[in-house]
Amino acid sequence: MKFSILIANYNNGKFFKTCYDSIIAQTYDNWEAIILDDCSTDNSLEVIQKIVGNDSRFKIYENAQNSGVGVTKNKLIELGEGDICGFVDPDDAISPNALLSSITIFKKNHDVVLTYSKFVKCDENLIPIEIPKLTMRVPNSDPYFFNCPVHIVHFVSFRKDVYNQTEKMDTVMRIAEDQDLYLKMYEKGKVHFINEAHYLYRTHAGGISQNENRPKSREYFAKVIFNAMKRRNLKTINGKAVPNEYNNSTEIYSLLEYQSSIIFRLKKKLKIFVQQVFS
Repeated sequence: MKFSILIANYNNGKFFKTCYDSIIAQTYDNWEAIILDDCSTDNSLEVIQKIVGNDSRFKIYENAQNSGVGVTKNKLIELGEGDICGFVDPDDAISPNALLSSITIFKKNHDVVLTYSKFVKCDENLIPIEIPKLTMRVPNSDPYFFNCPVHIVHFVSFRKDVYNQTEKMDTVMRIAEDQDLYLKMYEKGKVHFINEAHYLYRTHAGGISQNENRPKSREYFAKVIFNAMKRRNLKTINGKAVPNEYNNSTEIYSLLEYQSSIIFRLKKKLKIFVQQVFS
């Protein structure tokens, strides 16, 4: 199985060396790294090309015009030639066993379409701060699962052939384009939680999810959830009607309020336990 490491870059060349070092240190060696620069306004492309050198495992491309993260990530999937794909941001890094842990699951379980692991929150110098507790195992085959609150995060990998069977990534969902991908893959098969931290997430002022766009992510994520409700032909959720059209994020999130109750969480844990026992 070949693994396509997909890297969407915009003005993050100064951090890329650490990302590069983590990729070439992988214990699984059947991989390629596809880098697509979204018309960076700094010297990112020059820096990245210098670091990569003549290593043919790295393929570098550039958008004709600045297109945004959604369009860039969608193109990256198309450019990847691997059986399995996974995104790594150029300012982040992955553990040496990140690829191997995912590939092992995919080879063993043909019904698994997506894997994800824990991640390490780091400071600007990629020094670990904490391992957030939000990442955890989720139930499979649940039409009412919307990854809200978020449990599926980095490091995520997925089968490209199954992705091609979906409506593919919605390129207009800025910041929430990953969540859109996760829910579409979730609807195609099982997702598998790897209870290890394989992704180093750098927090810094220039990060896409940390800049001025972040307040908008709640709205985009609500649209992603609404679209999932429609794909699944859900008419009601916990006795409340699903709107025919998207109006606002408050309306969508109110439909999921019941999932924060203690009773619901206990039922979810029980369902996950049963699935583990019989899987």
